[in-house]
Amino acid sequence: MQSMSRFEPTASLQFHALISDLEWRVQMLEADIAEEERNAGNADPGSPTYSMLALNLRARRDNLRASIAMLERQGERAAELSRAA
Repeated sequence: MQSMSRFEPTASLQFHALISDLEWRVQMLEADIAEEERNAGNADPGSPTYSMLALNLRARRDNLRASIAMLERQGERAAELSRAA
């Protein structure tokens, strides 16, 4: 059965745009982490002298990665449901 919603393609595009934006932000955070590690002269997160800023940036990056993974799983489930319908 074909979908009757005219908003479905727009929602799908917005969903993929959101994931793309989050992936871009992860890349930006990775660049910021590398720069901070270079400036601090310490690239070992286990070191007691590791930059707090770099630690915070790493946490933000990891949270974004987790959000991206969750959104992708939801998107896959939604696609499976729409194919089954």
